[in-house]
Amino acid sequence: MEEIRLNKFLSEMGVCSRREADRLIEAGKVLVDGQKASAGMKVTAAQQVVCDGKPVGGQRESGARPKPVLLAVNKPRGIVCTTSQKDRAMNIVELVHYPERVYPAGRLDKDSEGLIFLTNQGGLVNRIMRGSNEHEKEYVVVVNKPLTADFIRQMEAGVRLKDPDVKTKPCRAWITGKREFHIVLTQGLNRQIRRMCGTLGYQVQSLTRIRIMNVQLGRLKSGTFRKVTEEEYRELLAMLGDAEETGE
Repeated sequence: MEEIRLNKFLSEMGVCSRREADRLIEAGKVLVDGQKASAGMKVTAAQQVVCDGKPVGGQRESGARPKPVLLAVNKPRGIVCTTSQKDRAMNIVELVHYPERVYPAGRLDKDSEGLIFLTNQGGLVNRIMRGSNEHEKEYVVVVNKPLTADFIRQMEAGVRLKDPDVKTKPCRAWITGKREFHIVLTQGLNRQIRRMCGTLGYQVQSLTRIRIMNVQLGRLKSGTFRKVTEEEYRELLAMLGDAEETGE
């Protein structure tokens, strides 16, 4: 009987991303045949899997996968994107309260706001988050003092960050107000824009993501969500190199 890695199985069943599955397994929240699961283990269709008290194995036995869901959410400031219990703030899944299992594709800092995807498609999450794919994400940033052409030039050329010591990839940026600029990144280092600005002597006062690849935030109100349209979805998959949805 074919075996599959447990984290991949949980991802396929729309429970969480593979990374989150690894966290849940490590935390002892995943059971296989009544026993706590271990990192890296594999399961078969005949085994019963329970995650966070909810059975998920039966779906695989019947050969069924959840219907694909992809939501565009306008995350408010103060909401976290992890489903762990380390931060007591409300997380994005609790905020949306969607009737089916969904989880974030990527992250936005607690102090940042704007567009983030929620989905039940593990393969899609992996493709969007894979840094080597260099998918564009656009942000509007307001800083604490007037912007200069030299600041924009340095941001576009790449900024040397500390801890870890790394230079950011070249990007596009342009001034849209006295203290406001847009920036388009193709990488996602931890708190990257804030760290870039800080290195150049600026403090970020607000940061809003307005686009992920071809999907725009538009006029979506803070704290609300919408389903990604069929046209957006097809274009997104084409940009990811997929002719159709995959659940790897």
